[in-house]
Amino acid sequence: MNRQTSPSGLTQAATAIGTTPGYMPGFGNDFETEALPGALPQGMNSPQKVNYGLYGEQLSGTAFTAPSHQNERTWCYRIRPSVKHTHRFTKIDLPYWRSAPHIDPDVVSLGQYRWDPVPHSDETLTWLTGMRTMTTAGDVNTQIGMASHIYLITESMADAYFYSADSEMLVVPQEGRLRFCTELGVIDVAPQEIAILPRGLVYRTEVLEGPCRGFVCENYGQTFDLPGRGPIGANCMANRRDFKTPVAAFEDRDAPSTVTVKWAGQFHETRIGHSPLDVVAWHGNYAPCKYDLRTYCPVGAVLFDHPDPSIFTVLTAPSGIEGTANIDFVLFRDRWMVAEDTFRPPWYHKNVMSELMGNIHGVYDAKPKGFVPGGMSLHNMMLPHGPDKRAFEGASNADLGPEKLSDTMSFMFETRFPQHLTRFAACEAPLQDDYIDCWADLDKMFDGTPGRK
Repeated sequence: MNRQTSPSGLTQAATAIGTTPGYMPGFGNDFETEALPGALPQGMNSPQKVNYGLYGEQLSGTAFTAPSHQNERTWCYRIRPSVKHTHRFTKIDLPYWRSAPHIDPDVVSLGQYRWDPVPHSDETLTWLTGMRTMTTAGDVNTQIGMASHIYLITESMADAYFYSADSEMLVVPQEGRLRFCTELGVIDVAPQEIAILPRGLVYRTEVLEGPCRGFVCENYGQTFDLPGRGPIGANCMANRRDFKTPVAAFEDRDAPSTVTVKWAGQFHETRIGHSPLDVVAWHGNYAPCKYDLRTYCPVGAVLFDHPDPSIFTVLTAPSGIEGTANIDFVLFRDRWMVAEDTFRPPWYHKNVMSELMGNIHGVYDAKPKGFVPGGMSLHNMMLPHGPDKRAFEGASNADLGPEKLSDTMSFMFETRFPQHLTRFAACEAPLQDDYIDCWADLDKMFDGTPGRK
């Protein structure tokens, strides 16, 4: 358990650019934190009266009866109960943000696709209006599957707040810096970092340095967890201590505000007269966090052969089928390659999982041309893919001394579901129409002569 008192409450002035948030280390920990001394009850969750005239309230991320090792909940001590943070709802449309099932009959999702970075424009865009859904998978109503998005943001949300009742959000910045002012504290995130925003958590997104572009995996199913390391043992990959959870911070501010809620794939807006970010103290294990991808310690082959890409899993969201994920978040970062007599890049394969990749920066070794920072690719379930001719020939003829892959960081959202393209992905995003041709010039090299390689 971590206990930390934040140095000050999150006032309107404290949210200005330049404020440094505080964090507590650990993943899945039971944390406790208070922004005012004595605001957090000790020895019980729901005293008859909470100090400072606060209201006690529980935020549950799992059913009450979930097994204790999977049970997620946080007790919040807030200025107003959250029933005061919503009023009558009005349905609104965010036309570029879609949820599964979303299958456009005029869009062909079967194929190998790649996109250049979605470009910035002169349009003013916030976290809500700048979200662009690329693919959907599964069904948001039955809480299985996911959606992948690109975000383009130029402007902070002003007296506007959001929460998703549908999903946990994994945010992967590629350009610019964002701040998430949440009920449970403040998270700043930049390229080569990620943030996890739990389902049901209210927050406001601010631009610290823009314009901002990045990727989002919207997880409808069980929450992300660290993968079991098995024979790898207790260390390497993503270590729990490197995840950072914010200390308590709050706003006590009266101002006309809007709260937008994503519920069952639809968007609803409600108007209130104050900030809902009013949690003065909290304790529990259901909270947002951030992680620096540069602290991920890769594990790989040190003699021969290229291991499965699952060896690079940072986070996994289980499906209920052992070893088969609802979503895996996989990272390909700089690392040493030392395997002998081995084709070192990812090999050709056809997979039951659907693989959506994004490039944060640098060059991806299996696609040295065309897969640029900010770009994405999709290899849907049971569709073959692998290195292009340039990568194949280079790896097949390389001098196999130790090689450092440097200045590279790409990732994959991998799911057991087919990913369906949205109309935006098929018609508006900068699709590389010639991507499928990257394998066209692979030569037939077969020679039946015994002993010939």
